[in-house]
Amino acid sequence: MPDLLTKTLRDGRRGLAGFTVGTALLGVMYAGFYPQVADGAMGQTVQGFSPALRQALRMEDLASAAGYLGSSVFGIIVPLVAVIFGIATGTGAVAGDEEAGYLDLLLAHPVSRTRLLLHRFAALTVGAILIAVVVLLAMLVVRPAAQLDSITVSRFAAQCLALALLIVVFGTVAMTVGAATGSRPAALAATTGIAVLTYAASTLSSQIGADALRYISPFHYYIGGEPLRYGFQWADLSILAATIAVLLTVAVAAFNRRDLTS
Repeated sequence: MPDLLTKTLRDGRRGLAGFTVGTALLGVMYAGFYPQVADGAMGQTVQGFSPALRQALRMEDLASAAGYLGSSVFGIIVPLVAVIFGIATGTGAVAGDEEAGYLDLLLAHPVSRTRLLLHRFAALTVGAILIAVVVLLAMLVVRPAAQLDSITVSRFAAQCLALALLIVVFGTVAMTVGAATGSRPAALAATTGIAVLTYAASTLSSQIGADALRYISPFHYYIGGEPLRYGFQWADLSILAATIAVLLTVAVAAFNRRDLTS
């Protein structure tokens, strides 16, 4: 039987390639607008927003490269597309095969449930790393022309590492729900709902007087420490990694306990 990881990556290569290229191109396109923003072309428009909205969307310092990228590129556009990849990959990891009737055939081979889940998780991780690396390279290519030289290579790397972990967090959430329920729609709905609610908690908690809510959001640990300004935020990265480890442990336990014949 072919290696599960290799087969998973090969089967999903077109989707991974599309998400990787699309995420990088969107990032480059919006990063390329920075010179116009720095010249004040958008200043009047942004000033028309309420102070609360500017704070929620991190638009208070669009004149700096780190402020602009942290608001538009890495604050909204790039994580949105990347998290969609994580959710799509996670929902298909177990629940997709189960609903397609392929899971029984796969497990009829000498493959344990744990091994299957771990290989699917490894494929998710490889995809997340690939997206993050390509986004990093794209940012470095456009960096001189887009006047982003104030952001060092290590700070771009710090933000892209956080991006990879964010993808894996939501992919593992979807994988966990799918492993526990066997339902792809349930995994998709639950993970999408969690993503929306946690993004809102990260961006709007201070506006509603509930600052503590942001600490339950993966998005806070992804960008709240402003890696584009301050580099690697090891505490935040460790929390994202620990969250992934806990979710994966729960997924393995839930999948091994389920009666797949019911």
